[in-house]
Amino acid sequence: MIKNADSIGARIRYWRVRRGGMTQAVLAGLAGVSQSYVSQVESGRKTIDRRSTLVALAAALQVTVADLLGQGAEPGDPARDGAAECVPAIWSALIEIEDGERRPSTCTREQLAAQIVRSDRLRTSCNYPAMARLLPNLLLDAAALGGVVLAEVAYQASTCLRNLGYRHLALNAARVAVSAAEDVEDPAWIGASRFAYSQSLPIESAPLAARAADRSLTELQPHAADIRVRQMLGQLHLSAALTSTVSGRSDAARDHLTEAAREAASLGDPADGAGFNGCGFGPTNVGLWAMSIAAERGESGQVIELSRTVRPQVLVASIRQQSYWLDLGRAYADTGRRDAEALAAFVQAERAAPVPFVLNPLARDAVVALSQRAKRRAVPDELRSLASRMGINLAA
Repeated sequence: MIKNADSIGARIRYWRVRRGGMTQAVLAGLAGVSQSYVSQVESGRKTIDRRSTLVALAAALQVTVADLLGQGAEPGDPARDGAAECVPAIWSALIEIEDGERRPSTCTREQLAAQIVRSDRLRTSCNYPAMARLLPNLLLDAAALGGVVLAEVAYQASTCLRNLGYRHLALNAARVAVSAAEDVEDPAWIGASRFAYSQSLPIESAPLAARAADRSLTELQPHAADIRVRQMLGQLHLSAALTSTVSGRSDAARDHLTEAAREAASLGDPADGAGFNGCGFGPTNVGLWAMSIAAERGESGQVIELSRTVRPQVLVASIRQQSYWLDLGRAYADTGRRDAEALAAFVQAERAAPVPFVLNPLARDAVVALSQRAKRRAVPDELRSLASRMGINLAA
């Protein structure tokens, strides 16, 4: 038995009851799914494997996807709580920068550069709580210089905030990055900051994110002689492919993924495993996004098949390795017959990037589902241990 498991299914049931006692059948009809599917999701026996399904359920319940995911709203996790203490100061810094105020820098250019490198290393290792502690002062010092320096730090802030569940503030940071890059007309950083903007939009805004990526692709194409711009063009194609899939535009998604694969084939994987701004664009990253897109289409078998051709370890960013194992684990779990392999994949995902894995509501729900399916027999010790680290309490 699972106790105190604040799962997506539990939140769906809460909001369904709040909506005048809406029945599962009515919710299913509004969201375009079956009543049995809603029942299994609410009980924790099944996970929601598609962003588009989350959007449909949230719309039917008249709430946001963030409400169903519990992002940025639930205390209790040490990683999130530690970072949450810094969020008001980060928000204040972003407001000050957006209002055009500039303080004198508190450090030399060399010291600022060293802090930016330190923050980027924390981003690569997914240590977002430690990164959050640097950001308030780092943002204000970067704002004193503006331009590419501010674009880079604001990009880092957007990534950090989004992965901690503060998507609305991540969007603010992305806008700061876009403005700073456009001020100095740097095409590569314009591409990077607009990619951050697309990533920070809520899931409900997938059509807007796809259109924003399309506009950026058109504007940046004339600057494709710059290899950094080519990498960001590739990333924008990947972003547009996923958001088009969520929006139900399968033809557009296929075209964007094809273009990304073509660009990646000509560039190859970055020699240092990072590439411009740590985006890691190349054939490996395309393979990882293709797995995520297949998962969004509900094609678990395709996710598993694609995983055999992808070697995530060639990229240094821990979040990309976690993405591989999380998508693979969810695909195994979705088959209903390969829970042992799913558990092994989730353990690898946690090992690659512990903080974002623990904070990921989809990862949490997948572990809840494994635990629910195992409750009729002995829950494996490894699963019990993983659940405990995620704050999921299992009865003895």
